[in-house]
Amino acid sequence: MSSDKFLAAAIEEARLGLAEGGIPIGSVLVCDGSIIGRGHNRRVQNGSAILHGEMDCLENAGRLPAKVYQRCIIYTTLSPCPMCSGAILLYKIPHVVAGENKTFLGAEDYLRSNGVKVDVLQDAECIELMRQFIADKPSLWNEDIGV
Repeated sequence: MSSDKFLAAAIEEARLGLAEGGIPIGSVLVCDGSIIGRGHNRRVQNGSAILHGEMDCLENAGRLPAKVYQRCIIYTTLSPCPMCSGAILLYKIPHVVAGENKTFLGAEDYLRSNGVKVDVLQDAECIELMRQFIADKPSLWNEDIGV
């Protein structure tokens, strides 16, 4: 279990997604030390083209003023893909904490080049969760990342 309580919450979301038959990627949006949004990848569950973990998290946080997003940190169990990174940039979220990027390297350089602080924790639980999922369901994983 992660010692970072917010990453632990994102992992909990990832596990919920897996239990629902989906892809185990979770995310939480934190503002001023409190979780204000949480979500997990729901592409399979909802038949959605866009509900990655970060997108579901932002959707569940609801409409927020720009000044709120600008004080947030978004935690995600996996390095954010280009789509999710675009949403992070759109809402000017200044800090991303990713559980890992060993199984998938997202658009971290793009985020950094646009002034976003990106921390990657290489959390063993996040890595193992994705390694096992990719081994068990490679075609579903490839669909999720557009391969």
